[in-house]
Amino acid sequence: MSEIVNAIKQICEEKGLSYEAVIGTIESALAAAYRKDYGEKNQNIKVEYNPETNGTRVFDVKTVVEDLPAGTELGEETITLTDDNGEEIRKFNPKNDIELKNALDIKDSVKLGEELRFELPTKEEYGRMAAQTAKQVIIQRLREAERDMVFEEFKNKEGEVLTGTVARREGRLVLVDIGKATGVILPDDQVRGEIYRPGSRFKVYVKEVRLSAKGPEILLSRGSDEILRKVFSFEIPEVASGLVEIKAVAREAGSRAKVAVWAGAENIDPIGSCVGQRGARIQTIIRELGGEKIDIIEYNEDFSAFIANALAPAKVESVEINQDSHTAFVKVAADQLSLAIGKSGQNVRLAARLTNWKLDISDLAGTVEVRSDDEASLESAEDLSEAVTPEPVVTEESVEETVVEEVKPKKLKKSKKE
Repeated sequence: MSEIVNAIKQICEEKGLSYEAVIGTIESALAAAYRKDYGEKNQNIKVEYNPETNGTRVFDVKTVVEDLPAGTELGEETITLTDDNGEEIRKFNPKNDIELKNALDIKDSVKLGEELRFELPTKEEYGRMAAQTAKQVIIQRLREAERDMVFEEFKNKEGEVLTGTVARREGRLVLVDIGKATGVILPDDQVRGEIYRPGSRFKVYVKEVRLSAKGPEILLSRGSDEILRKVFSFEIPEVASGLVEIKAVAREAGSRAKVAVWAGAENIDPIGSCVGQRGARIQTIIRELGGEKIDIIEYNEDFSAFIANALAPAKVESVEINQDSHTAFVKVAADQLSLAIGKSGQNVRLAARLTNWKLDISDLAGTVEVRSDDEASLESAEDLSEAVTPEPVVTEESVEETVVEEVKPKKLKKSKKE
């Protein structure tokens, strides 16, 4: 095996490229070098390169096309043929094309669309400038091939969640190492209050992958609703298998989220499956999201019941549905009003997003009324919430409290026996 073949295979391993792609790149570079020093304008230069012998063969390649109308003068420019109405029929490029009549003079029984290859003399040395050109083209094409490969790989990962390592910050941007590439988290996709130190590991949602002049641009997100769905799927086998389905997600990243879950089988408890034994599963998810509080809501096809569930931890007295305005009128006891609203209206706002209904909440006496789509009413209701965020259905703290409560009775029984 020649040294050149070994070098090519080393490049393939380092860049993750195919052997054929590298050979094709070298052939394109050699063709560009030959064209620069020895080629003519109407020649379509192609090079065959043999890495075993380091030998090359150079060809002028033409495609056989229909004859041009009589009297057409050939030059270096592309000729556009049109019909009587001036609409384009086809083009003739003298660099790539050859008329059928001329091709028949060279080869009998030639057919339209066939390629004719005219071998050109191979120079022993392409020259110093030609070699430099070949080197530059090889480097450029290898970079392009590597860039295209990275783009295709991560384009197929759009909508997935990956684990990345924070590389550095550039102003308000966070650059994250995700393997063969570096993604970026824009300010709007960051979680308020979350600290992105270099070396920190986070799960990130691949929001969009696009190709820019500088290469693949991978936009990541920590604040997307979808990252919560994916983390549930990772940590909860019933969700991954489809036994438990996530019907809706509403999230204010870094603060609080509501997740509506549903199970088709009667013997499966969707909320219990998500919480896990002694809260092990939900605690893992909470830690992954930096301590974000999570309400796990049981989905119900009855809109009234679903809305009542979504407003947890508040206890709802009644729900009336208006299909025309897509509004639900909810009544709660006076002592439950602050819980239903939440700090700065967060609880009712998330419940409205989760259920996709406008919510109009009032106490039983009708003295206070708050609408989920009215920021003014939510701000005015902030005093009612007493500036305290209601305890979510499931948080890391509430799970720990539940564990403690389960342990205490056992100790009390033991002390009575003694």
